[in-house]
Amino acid sequence: MSSIIQLLPDHVANQIAAGEVVQRPASVVKELLENAVDARATDIKLIIKDAGKSLVQVIDNGLGMSVTDARLCFERHATSKIRNAEDLFTLNTKGFRGEALASIAAIAHVELKSKQDQEELGTHIVIEGSKFVSQDVAVLPKGTSFSVKNLFFNIPARRNFLKSDTVEYRHVIDEFHRVALAHPNIYFTFYHNGSEMFNLPPSSLRQRIVAVFSGKTNEKLVPVNEETEILTIQGFVGKPEFAKRNRGEQFFFVNDRFIKSGYLHHAVMSAYEGILKDGAQPSYYLYLQVPPNSIDINIHPTKTEIKFDDESALYAMLRASIKHSLGQFNVAPILDFERDSNLDIPYHYKNLEVEAPKIKLDGGFNPFSEQDKPNKHFANSTHKKQELTANWESLYVNLNSNNPELDTISFNNEEVSSSLFDSDDVEQLVHKTHQIHKKYIVNPIKSGMIIVDQQRAHQRILYEQFLSNITFNLASSQQLLFPLHLYFSKSEMLLIEELKPPLTNTGFVFEETNSDSIVISGLPINVSETEASVVLEKLFSDLQDGIPESSYSQNDTIAKSMARSLAIKTGTYLTQKEQENLVNGLFACKDPNVSPFHKPTFITMRVEDLDKKFAL
Repeated sequence: MSSIIQLLPDHVANQIAAGEVVQRPASVVKELLENAVDARATDIKLIIKDAGKSLVQVIDNGLGMSVTDARLCFERHATSKIRNAEDLFTLNTKGFRGEALASIAAIAHVELKSKQDQEELGTHIVIEGSKFVSQDVAVLPKGTSFSVKNLFFNIPARRNFLKSDTVEYRHVIDEFHRVALAHPNIYFTFYHNGSEMFNLPPSSLRQRIVAVFSGKTNEKLVPVNEETEILTIQGFVGKPEFAKRNRGEQFFFVNDRFIKSGYLHHAVMSAYEGILKDGAQPSYYLYLQVPPNSIDINIHPTKTEIKFDDESALYAMLRASIKHSLGQFNVAPILDFERDSNLDIPYHYKNLEVEAPKIKLDGGFNPFSEQDKPNKHFANSTHKKQELTANWESLYVNLNSNNPELDTISFNNEEVSSSLFDSDDVEQLVHKTHQIHKKYIVNPIKSGMIIVDQQRAHQRILYEQFLSNITFNLASSQQLLFPLHLYFSKSEMLLIEELKPPLTNTGFVFEETNSDSIVISGLPINVSETEASVVLEKLFSDLQDGIPESSYSQNDTIAKSMARSLAIKTGTYLTQKEQENLVNGLFACKDPNVSPFHKPTFITMRVEDLDKKFAL
């Protein structure tokens, strides 16, 4: 039998590797930005078109590449970052695998322009699907420019699986945030379809965080600083009152590399234990510096997973550091029984200079004079009190207890019947609903009884109501006396622009829209002011990756998200009237049997079923 195993051609191997390295345009943005950082650039420009599907271009002023390096960088496992296996444990660069550029060149049209500072001319290379089209010398500025066009042009199936431009653009912004936050000393600019989205000059860490998100972020931040032999922690955590429902603003950086770690996230959450609302997620921007030989980054091609030598020690230090910061800045409550609050200096007296108290003397006061006796005011007040008393008593002058008119007054007296309730009222009492454990509502019917799940029933009622309002534009709004100002990140503001028409149909009235905030002057009738931000945050979280598979359309997703956020929760006490309205509202729905999330809203128990339970 002849041999059947053979080596794959390089371009086929590169396409296979691209499946792991390049999943969407955001993956290309990440790889190119990290290469620019490794090239010691101080000014990096990111330019994309159509959310990166048509163009991703990164221009930097870094070291540049020679002619040989420019050609060799597109080969598999060709890298300048490491030389041998031992270097994997002393990594100080973003990349080291040598797979990214070869994978990108296999599935896109790539154009490279690069020039070193000491050279007069640079190199211009064009590659299409791993095939070198041209290589020329060119007059170029110092640094490197990578252009990636028509991503997945030769893999139509992968291109068809990409989400909408809005979703892909949000993923690109996420990757840009991670690199920009990790390096506040580098100048970053970001352009999308010709418009400047971010302009981030070199700054301090706090200024970079505020510039990336919004100006309102500054008042949310609590600094964290801790230094030990095995770990240095610095950064910021958010105040508990600004916690959101989603996990959008949570960043861990280890040695200036963004990572994801559920274990470290749990340490942060345990530090907030007792001061966060249920389901709330705090924001944090934490930078950990550890010895390179104590971590392993070579776990996944995306390099966002990491293994530590002593995770339990890091967990304890991270938790203690955050707890200390929250207590130090009076964010978390502290009990100190020996402290007397009366001795606290008011905040507005903090920077005032201490002055000697001034004493005022009345030089003309004579204690022996009749006019200056101290009880003069007391005497006057007594005299006034007597006058007031006399005036009060004058109201009852000439009133006599033996007044003959009182004898002529008659009072109506009705005989009290033996029954306090009409028979109709007694009949209605028999059919009243009952709430069990603040979760279920029991309602008797002719054949037995139904048991309704109050949360799922309310979700169904609200879902059909919101869906009808969005579809037929029938919603009514409650106007606010004082407009509501809400602040969001730039990616969330893009989503608001997209969702504004359907949200307006549900009852939201947008008075003003800025680059990082909105002003709401009207809300749907069943949404309170305090719930407005929670409803929108939950909606952003549900639509973060586009329309879920369980939904039919964007309007369906909005209706489901708002119904879930606003429905009464398990554990809420309902009055008799509220219980009846809920049951009647449920059976007035088009599909009362299931909630919007395809779970049963009620069950029926017949009298025969109860009889069987009691049968001997």
